Amino acid sequence: MVDAHQTFVIVGGGLAGAKAAETLRSEGFTGRVILICDERDHPYERPPLSKGYLLGKEERDSVFVHEPAWYAQAQIELHLGQPAVHLDPEAKTVRLGDGTLIVYDRLLLATGAEPRRLDIPGTGLAGVHHLRRLAHAERLRGVLASLGRDNGHLVIAGAGWIGLEVAAAARSYGAEVTIVEAAPTPLHGVLGPELGGLFADLHREHGVRFHFGARLTEIVGQDGMVLAVHTDDGEEHPAHDVLAAIGAAPRTALADQAGLDLVDRAAGGGIAVDSALRTSDPYIYAAGDVAAAPLTLSEDTPQDTRLRVEHWANALNGGPAAARAMLGQDVSYDRIPYFFSDQYDVGMEYSGYAPPGSYAQVVCRGDLAKREFIAFWLGTDGRLLAGMNVNVWDVAESIQQLIRSGAPLAPGALADPEVPLAALLP
Repeated sequence: MVDAHQTFVIVGGGLAGAKAAETLRSEGFTGRVILICDERDHPYERPPLSKGYLLGKEERDSVFVHEPAWYAQAQIELHLGQPAVHLDPEAKTVRLGDGTLIVYDRLLLATGAEPRRLDIPGTGLAGVHHLRRLAHAERLRGVLASLGRDNGHLVIAGAGWIGLEVAAAARSYGAEVTIVEAAPTPLHGVLGPELGGLFADLHREHGVRFHFGARLTEIVGQDGMVLAVHTDDGEEHPAHDVLAAIGAAPRTALADQAGLDLVDRAAGGGIAVDSALRTSDPYIYAAGDVAAAPLTLSEDTPQDTRLRVEHWANALNGGPAAARAMLGQDVSYDRIPYFFSDQYDVGMEYSGYAPPGSYAQVVCRGDLAKREFIAFWLGTDGRLLAGMNVNVWDVAESIQQLIRSGAPLAPGALADPEVPLAALLP
């Protein structure tokens, strides 16, 4: 039975919020747990939206974190389709869009992120899409199937993970695809120039066209439908539909209105939290895409480094960590950033953090031509900053251990497939 002596409120119905609610119950919390979701769907996972579900390989029900009946069984009070519109830290209240006022003892903000919008003429046309929510994926899945049947053309603005995964899905349906990207390679901000070209080659082999070094300036249409796009270098590309995949912005409006400390947008944005995922208010926590947490790769990582991670593993692990911290447990959330992607017959995992300019060299072991290799990003002192395994499995844990060790590594040993990764640990 629920004991109403304490009320823990979770704002955000994604994976982080759902896992936090689950953890509160599994850790023995008997107070009220209230989960506020601005979508009408029960909490779901987002990777299938650009992978299995979008490809038509997974059913809609497979994306949900829990069966709908689970919430009643666990005595989780759900407010579906109700956004939180006001947060008063002094009164410890959250007001919903319908006027409902909820008092909390502890609050978790798991509000996630939202797609960045194109600020150009033509974005109001019917064929302009974003991909963040289940409703977006449902619509886009039908669009891709239609484009495939009719030999239609999809233009994607942005060659990040979402843009590339949707491109792969679109080609699987038979749609024509053009990707417009301002950087010189796909994934330039994550992989740098050394390996971004590998993904460009992969997609070109499957018929995707790239237009690098350019941005969309206008989407041209007639009778509400898309006909073409224009770029800032004077080019025109035919299009029946357009996907804006230019990144996501953390949903910090509620935290900002409440006066919580935020991270500057130039530094990635988000709600500033400590290692226990606690915000500047001791009764409010944040987890998932919206939280900018201290980054600890090794003992040598600068203490003031913060990172906001927009990936599944961060939501999966951050929600439970925040829940335990809300319960007063000793929590130090120091997981190494991790994400994965599947495109055509290429699967990859990336661990660590090595943006362009932060590393001295990239070392590879394996066969790049066959796309079966591991890439290692090394700092100037030889320490491993990040590693990516492509079609090579069961090595992510070893890569993370090498990053954690902070030990200088010999490039020759890293590149030698005969040297086990475990043998490189100090």
